[in-house]
Amino acid sequence: MGKERLVLVGNGMAGMKVIEELLAIAPDRYDITVFGAEPYGNYNRILLSPVLAGDQTVDDIILNRVEWYAENGLTLHSGCEVIEIDRFHRRVIAADGTSAPYDRLLLATGSNPFIIPVPGNDLPGVLTYRDIHDVEAMLAASRRQKEAVVIGGGLLGLEAAYGLMKQGMTVTVVHLEETLMERQLDRPAGELLKHSLEARGMRFLMKAQTAEIVGDGRVQAVRFANGSEVPADLVVMAVGIRPNTALAQRAGLYCERGVVVSDTLQTFDPRIYAVGECVQHRGQCYGLVAPLFEQAKVCANQLAELGYRYYEGSVTSTKLKVTGVELFSAGHFQGGGECEELLLQDSSAGVYKKLVIRDAQIVGAVMYGDTADGAWYFQMMRDATPINDIRSTLLFGQANLGDSGHGGVRQTADLPDSAQICDCNGVCKGTIVEAIVSKGLFTLEDVRAHTKASASCGSCTGLVQQILQNTVGNYATPAITPLCRCTDHSHDQVRETIRRHHLTSLEAVFAFMEWKTPDGCEKCRPAINYYLIVTWPGEAIDDAQARFVNERMHANIQKDGSYSVVPRMWGGVTNPAELRAIADVAERYQIPTVKVTGGQRIDLLGVKKEDLPKVWGDLSKAGFVSGHAYGKALRTVKTCVGTEWCRFGVQDSTRLGIELETMCWGTWTPHKVKMAVSGCPRNCAEATIKDLGVVAIDSGWEIHVGGNGGMKVRATEVLCRVESATAVKEYAAAYLQLYREEARYLERTAHWIERVGLSYVKQRLVDDAAGRKSLAERFHASQRQAQEDPWAKYADKCHADKFQTLQEVS
Repeated sequence: MGKERLVLVGNGMAGMKVIEELLAIAPDRYDITVFGAEPYGNYNRILLSPVLAGDQTVDDIILNRVEWYAENGLTLHSGCEVIEIDRFHRRVIAADGTSAPYDRLLLATGSNPFIIPVPGNDLPGVLTYRDIHDVEAMLAASRRQKEAVVIGGGLLGLEAAYGLMKQGMTVTVVHLEETLMERQLDRPAGELLKHSLEARGMRFLMKAQTAEIVGDGRVQAVRFANGSEVPADLVVMAVGIRPNTALAQRAGLYCERGVVVSDTLQTFDPRIYAVGECVQHRGQCYGLVAPLFEQAKVCANQLAELGYRYYEGSVTSTKLKVTGVELFSAGHFQGGGECEELLLQDSSAGVYKKLVIRDAQIVGAVMYGDTADGAWYFQMMRDATPINDIRSTLLFGQANLGDSGHGGVRQTADLPDSAQICDCNGVCKGTIVEAIVSKGLFTLEDVRAHTKASASCGSCTGLVQQILQNTVGNYATPAITPLCRCTDHSHDQVRETIRRHHLTSLEAVFAFMEWKTPDGCEKCRPAINYYLIVTWPGEAIDDAQARFVNERMHANIQKDGSYSVVPRMWGGVTNPAELRAIADVAERYQIPTVKVTGGQRIDLLGVKKEDLPKVWGDLSKAGFVSGHAYGKALRTVKTCVGTEWCRFGVQDSTRLGIELETMCWGTWTPHKVKMAVSGCPRNCAEATIKDLGVVAIDSGWEIHVGGNGGMKVRATEVLCRVESATAVKEYAAAYLQLYREEARYLERTAHWIERVGLSYVKQRLVDDAAGRKSLAERFHASQRQAQEDPWAKYADKCHADKFQTLQEVS
């Protein structure tokens, strides 16, 4: 049986994204023919504005050159407009007579610019702003003409006006409404934008209704309904777009505003699919590239007959990308009805923020001047994150939590290309921008995959998202964020499937959930392995090869290939015998560095790989167990001396710290966990920047949660006060188990609590006593399997080969 025939009508970004995805997941399924009305390969349409502004060339924005099609087995008919679909004989016919049969047809006909129906709209010098031809015509006009009028004060119109200004033209923007970009901005933000652009030399005529374009053989002026005129050598109409449904309508396909499609991107004819700006899905038409790309991924999945992916719509946001103005909006930013508004306005600094709140959740945002936290608000909006617990500080943004390593940088637009954005991987702004432009990247995951920026500690994620938005402009995200590229399922969906269907191995998950790659990847394997062992302790298969290298080796690998070994010191307390044993080990194995850590332990640095089992064996004989300094597990419980020695201590913090560490060591958690117990409110153990902190007070103990002393410094929040050490341990066990069961893999407690809200954690642990006891019981039950010292296990000779070098094995 031969290949099926797939015909794509529309050589734009959305349609070609379907083809690229299809080539990746089902390269041999179809013979593919592509019809494009423009005489080019596929190009990045959203970068037309930088081309007009002179920052890039047409060659810079080509995504797939003509040669690429033949190299990938595609037949391309460029400059060839399809005018008819013969659904009965299943073929398409172009204006030049070219035809092609199909078994499956994909429509990606895009949209058409709206032309104002006024006299003179067809005069020479009147242009739209939609494709390369339009940009080339504007550039040619700018070299000969002086006065330009742009009709339309929306996003596209302002980008056109800015580009023409950079080409040396005097530009007047004519807008029918009283607010610029009224679909994206409220009135105060629109006024700030207008004043800023006027300061750059742009002129505006607001609430101006165009009545006629005047000219004798060529445009000379624009006349308005009130009789006034403005001179014009060039008129650009940028008043909006309309889905291009003409071809679909002639073929008898059901259309409303756009070609109506289902969640599988099929039209009412099941052999015909449609994606992009021509589409109407659940009553919504999208003009942004990110949701169109999400449609493309779903469509490719359906064309490949995998059938497990569906399009459920996208949440979108807007960023003005070419005028040098920081501007962001998303969601229902106008508010009204039952909504509340949080406002921050600093006119002298040119900063304006408005968050629209409904049912304790962000439903809209508009920001001007300071948009550093736009991506954070957008994520909270998409995740429906409750905000009551952080309402008083919400407008000040996530960036004020203390992002170390970036010198207080909040805006990236004005940074030079040489500015380092990702300190972990040494990635500069220019590298990120070049990758976005040259490789056609539109998502944070794409940027991470190609540049490694934001792929390590994650503290630069906000900066990378800013660069992405500044470069791409409009931004959107699907309703569900997949765990990784191997699947379309989210962390929460994978975890629920493991629980509901009693899956106990990686292989079972991959098979049941129809993983795209048979063995997963470096991102999904550790996450799923963790979900398995937490959901089914003692029953699930813990796959060592799914763990990170440090966890596989039970030690931290160092830059020279040696290892770091950190024995556990309960509550930071030691004695001469233990210190003597550590000193003996350091001398016996010639360990070059012995260092006291910030977690009140001793680190042996520079241990040779082949010496690890012997080092562990000697430490085990001295009574030590692994400190899990390498694991997503409890690291330390830091303590002060409390009432035993300190004249300010009000409770025995050292004893409680030791009891907590003895209870909790060995447990696997979504990320590393650090605890501390301070013997009085002076807080010498720094309990208020730990994942779980306990502070002694005269009446008992104050329990703190969700702190972080790392790249993003975050102070804890008070969970509750209790009277006894026994109660502290019950709360600690329940809190850790709730975190283990519900946080996403690699999500620190601080980020988890930001996402779910402190009120939720209090409801589960403080208000629901029975639920708290049940969580604590599950924690203790899981500890019966977890508290097996890996050092003692691997110290014996039967495991020694695992730690030998290749030369020694041979």
